[in-house]
Amino acid sequence: MQFTGRFYGMLILGLVIITLGRAQEQDTPGDGPASESALPRIFRALSLGMALEDLKVALQEDELFRFRGDRDVSFLPSREQSLVETTGASFIRQAFFQLRDDTVFVMAFTLNTALVDHYSVFTSFVKKYGEPNLLDPKQAIWESEDTRIAIERPLTVKYIDMRMFNEILNESQANKSKEVRLRDDFLNEF
Repeated sequence: MQFTGRFYGMLILGLVIITLGRAQEQDTPGDGPASESALPRIFRALSLGMALEDLKVALQEDELFRFRGDRDVSFLPSREQSLVETTGASFIRQAFFQLRDDTVFVMAFTLNTALVDHYSVFTSFVKKYGEPNLLDPKQAIWESEDTRIAIERPLTVKYIDMRMFNEILNESQANKSKEVRLRDDFLNEF
């Protein structure tokens, strides 16, 4: 079988098109791991780091939430923490906001699975923020130095301020270490 110049020309053209297509796919935003600046810390007018009073106002003004004011705010026994829990309308069934020192550090939105499905939310996130850093049957996680966003099954989207979250974890570990030391001291007294 003899190949002509036309065949080689078509072969080279095909290889060029494939190479350019792959290069464009690699440069397309949304492919690959999420970059640190790409992850949002805000959903609508609600954001990580906002004060409790600002959160209350934003919830009252947003038609996706049925916020009832101070009745939806609980104060937790741990260091200056509070929880805002409210029901949603339409796409959001329920929303939780955890605050520390009057600052939002966790926002969790349980979505209405009759109106929106897990696959649609997941593919929307992949298009915007790239492939998740962690993917397992229970959750998909996008994470940067400052922010973690998780889509958990059946369908909850969580935004977490990683700096404050890690600070709380470190304090918890310090308290556990102190408790272990006190327990050991007590046992040594026998």
